[in-house]
Amino acid sequence: MNPTPPVTPIADDIFQVRLPLPFALNHINTYLVRDDVGWTLIDTGLNHPASRATWKVAFDQLKLSPAQIRRIILTHHHPDHFGMAGWFQSQGAGLVYMSPRERELALLVWQEYSEQDFDSYMAAYGMPQELVATVAHGMSSTAAMTHPHPPFIGVIEPGSTVTIGERRFKALLAPGHSDGQMILYDANDKLMLSGDHILMKITPNIGLWPDTQPDPLGRFLESLRSLLTYDVRLGLPGHRAVITDWRGRIVELLEHHELRLGHTLAAVADGATVYAASLKVFNSQTFTPHEWRFAMAETLAHLAFLEKRGLVRRETTGEAILFCPVG
Repeated sequence: MNPTPPVTPIADDIFQVRLPLPFALNHINTYLVRDDVGWTLIDTGLNHPASRATWKVAFDQLKLSPAQIRRIILTHHHPDHFGMAGWFQSQGAGLVYMSPRERELALLVWQEYSEQDFDSYMAAYGMPQELVATVAHGMSSTAAMTHPHPPFIGVIEPGSTVTIGERRFKALLAPGHSDGQMILYDANDKLMLSGDHILMKITPNIGLWPDTQPDPLGRFLESLRSLLTYDVRLGLPGHRAVITDWRGRIVELLEHHELRLGHTLAAVADGATVYAASLKVFNSQTFTPHEWRFAMAETLAHLAFLEKRGLVRRETTGEAILFCPVG
């Protein structure tokens, strides 16, 4: 049986390219938008053999080459979105663009990553040392799949207009999953390239990492509420299916996090580390190291949200940080 071709036409001059990932979330959606003089690529995939092989099939299917991609726009710096940007440039593609904060994070995380600093961060929040070492090694392995890095990254300011052929996209700041995530809205076609901000079936990971700005969950929920006002007939996400009920899906995400906050508060009723709380919040028995670090970062983001609003406090006991309910 022949594999399903990776390219799917989505709208006029927009094609989705689905690429494999070596994780539990086993694919990413990238998008090619055609204009009069070439193509713009939205996100790139992770630089590993299966992605490169899939891109070759996609190029053959569309009868184009990397050199015809005149611009690469990255919604955010995470490896499955950023990972092949430098590889595309090595194949003749044009410049890479990100929001200012995502460009900053790309440099911090992928060029200045310190396994020792990451170890200390996870250990401080209660992760057992043997698991810390495994998780940090997995992070290093993932970082390797972002090479080569683009030699130069340009900036697209949130609020500006990005023109691709006949389409005019407004660049919107969509923080939470990443501080400076940028999504693109075509008001004429009521179409949103939504990155990892709004996904079907799954919720984007909202994590508090060593380089994350404060209160990522608070900023995420505020952004979701602001996006309820947008008239979107079709959302094009970084994972899973396209979004046909934009407002309905946002409401579901808001409700999910209200429930998760309640579960997180209950998980620290007797005082707990982030690691211990995550064991109660997530069904973690089958987690891979990759999934463990996301569970920890997401639990911490929810605890930080509760802390900022005066519902929990943190205490340092020995080498670990505990979270306890207030009152």
